[in-house]
Amino acid sequence: MPHRRHTLGQLAALGLLATSLRPSSTRANPARFPDRPLTLVLPFAPGGVADLTARAVAEQLARGLGQAVVVDNRPGAGAVVASQTVAAARPDGHTLLLVSNGHAVSTGLYRRLPYDVQKDFAPIGLMGWFDLGVFVAPGSPLRQLRELIAAARATPGRLTVGTIIQGSTQQLAAKLFETQAGVDFNLIPYKASPAVLTALRSGEIDAAIEITGPWLGQLKSGAIRALAVTSGHRNPVLPEVPTAIEAGLAGYDVASWNALAVPAATPADIQARLAQALREALAQPALRERLVSQGVRVESAGPAETQALLAREIRRWGDVIRRAGIEPE
Repeated sequence: MPHRRHTLGQLAALGLLATSLRPSSTRANPARFPDRPLTLVLPFAPGGVADLTARAVAEQLARGLGQAVVVDNRPGAGAVVASQTVAAARPDGHTLLLVSNGHAVSTGLYRRLPYDVQKDFAPIGLMGWFDLGVFVAPGSPLRQLRELIAAARATPGRLTVGTIIQGSTQQLAAKLFETQAGVDFNLIPYKASPAVLTALRSGEIDAAIEITGPWLGQLKSGAIRALAVTSGHRNPVLPEVPTAIEAGLAGYDVASWNALAVPAATPADIQARLAQALREALAQPALRERLVSQGVRVESAGPAETQALLAREIRRWGDVIRRAGIEPE
């Protein structure tokens, strides 16, 4: 925690400098856009579902825009490194940011960030949703979500549930589950999803709450079982798995999402061109099929709808963080 606080302090100081040096938007030329390759900055490491999704979308965007779209992975400090890079970039449409519900979560986790995600970025559009799931090992006696809830109520604080690190969507989804189900889990944080999977398969934990996409192979092979998906819609790749609402947890609807954004000062004509290109890319059957196979529920939404989604998510996760007793840093 002290290390993360120190890192954010350094980033905040750099953010002030970057803001003061930010080039003027008057240098952008909408009529010639794009006139060189674009860069899509990701706050995630290579290889994950967000990275694979972004690369697939970038390939299709490049075809529509007539310029390469280069993916630049900049993980670190809860999306701060990537976000600050784009906030300080020339606002000419050639630098984009992958925005996710993680940005909404970080707004509630930190008292001060070196940018304002609602003011410093202009959403281009939504790309899709990533369902989470509630998983158990194949030999688990828990066959339905109702049984997991009953077991947790019978032995408060004893049923172990694995997620990744504190403040992640997965961990907060588990906190929200506790609140809505009226249970008390023994939440076990791990550094990354593979460690959660290993712990689940070895019997180290009773259950796990994780993004479904990276675990599809394990589910199809029978190495783990899904009791429910956490969103309000069944996943098209797992049509036999009920939603948490269908499985007995009324009102529980949680999913991660990804969208694209540019610096807020980017000219409106360029923003509109990018929004159109994203809509056209997501309408391509080959891209949609590719994303669905990775566990993504493809959904296109325009700039205004995406901005409204971000505002709702900031309010929602801020409330979850407060109810969970997590003190902002």
